[in-house]
Amino acid sequence: MLELSALGLLQRHPLHGYRLKQELELFMSSCMSVNYGAIYPLLKRLEERGYIAAIARESGDAGPSRTIYGITPSGCDRWRQKMLEHPQDSWVKSRARFAIKCFFFSDLEPEARLELMEHRLVLCRARYKSFSEKPLPEDSYQVAVWNRHLDVLKSEIKWVQEQIAIEVQQSGHGDRGKAKGGANHLGDR
Repeated sequence: MLELSALGLLQRHPLHGYRLKQELELFMSSCMSVNYGAIYPLLKRLEERGYIAAIARESGDAGPSRTIYGITPSGCDRWRQKMLEHPQDSWVKSRARFAIKCFFFSDLEPEARLELMEHRLVLCRARYKSFSEKPLPEDSYQVAVWNRHLDVLKSEIKWVQEQIAIEVQQSGHGDRGKAKGGANHLGDR
């Protein structure tokens, strides 16, 4: 997720490592933790793979100069590949990955955004169905947590459906939202 986020931010404008960390913390802190020690090794890997390139050096006021990085065409391709992939993640990680992808939705065409939202909706509905069909635990605290989880899933399903409807309306994809994800049901229950 860090690679996806870093490439996405660098696609918008060139940054040096410290500024990249600041922007990651500002925009992605609700989705992932940003370890300062991971930024420079990531930048080095991305540069070695040809996804980014040093484009300038900025002299520091009190410290060493900073290397400013920009994304390369192969970096843009890599970012797009990471945006459109559907890795087998844990539920928590998949939620965070989707939130990060949403942050960069304006950099994708409507068809790709719709495909990502519809995929997320399918996952949410399957998880909701799976959880709602299981017998409730007997412990009242476990039941409270169980019900909270179902409420969060309902909320996410509703939000994704709303985003699909907005996308369909704005992009003129007609009945696509109704057929694949815009209907107002949570699952089969």
